[in-house]
Amino acid sequence: MVESLIAIEVVYADVGRQRLQRVSVPAGTTLRAAVRLSGIGEQFPELDVLGCPLGIFGKLIADADTRAVEVGDRIEIYRPLLADPKEVRRLRAEKAARAKAQNL
Repeated sequence: MVESLIAIEVVYADVGRQRLQRVSVPAGTTLRAAVRLSGIGEQFPELDVLGCPLGIFGKLIADADTRAVEVGDRIEIYRPLLADPKEVRRLRAEKAARAKAQNL
């Protein structure tokens, strides 16, 4: 019996470069296994393909180790945030308040 293949995309971007890898994987392959099979980990050695968060079309997938890929999935590999967005907004608001106070 011939194993059916599913066409998917795996994408990752770091600060200086990005990669979109089109691959075909066997039906029933999990998201995490598909990322490993894509070979993208070799192109980005700093990437932890076994532990990084994964998503599909901008939606985080909590069960990436058990969820099977579907035809046309675009698996996105997320990297950790360098700064907390709430903290950045708070600092920006403080800076704006100081500037406003100085102009009075």
